[in-house]
Amino acid sequence: MRGLLDKIKNFVVYDADREFYAKVFPESVSRKDLLRIRWMAISDLPEVLKIERQNYEFPWDEEIFKDCFRANYDLRVCEELDKILGYCIVSMGAGEAHILNISVDPAEHREGVGQKMLEHLIEHVHGKAETIFLEVRPSNTGAIALYKKIGFNEIGIRKGYYPAENGREDALMLALELF
Repeated sequence: MRGLLDKIKNFVVYDADREFYAKVFPESVSRKDLLRIRWMAISDLPEVLKIERQNYEFPWDEEIFKDCFRANYDLRVCEELDKILGYCIVSMGAGEAHILNISVDPAEHREGVGQKMLEHLIEHVHGKAETIFLEVRPSNTGAIALYKKIGFNEIGIRKGYYPAENGREDALMLALELF
């Protein structure tokens, strides 16, 4: 049922003013403002998996994404002109949000896509969660810089959390308090 409602909403929701200004006064609207966040659909998985495989040496497989759908996690994609540029998955519970996966097409790194998704997630969980948590590889310095720019703070280390070429890699644990 949610899939049908989302399709209707995606068809009906349209910001004509934003599109008008983008066409007539292109410098008045940033590209980031034109990016659209929507619910991920099962039909998005081929594009999502392509991004996943490009970004990670040990990517999630299709079944993990399907498990996230079955668990009713919040799965979103960020797109521009119907091209998926990134995706994110969040679980919610007990006043906490946990970003399980957030990934951006490598061709779009440092173009505001990740920041757009993070800002959307923060807005979406505000009032439902007191804290947002995530794990990140210490070697992922670009992501760490973005998280810290948004306001995340390091709260700990998970030893051997990620698979790595030579065994396991630790994860930095980050949190953002929502007030």
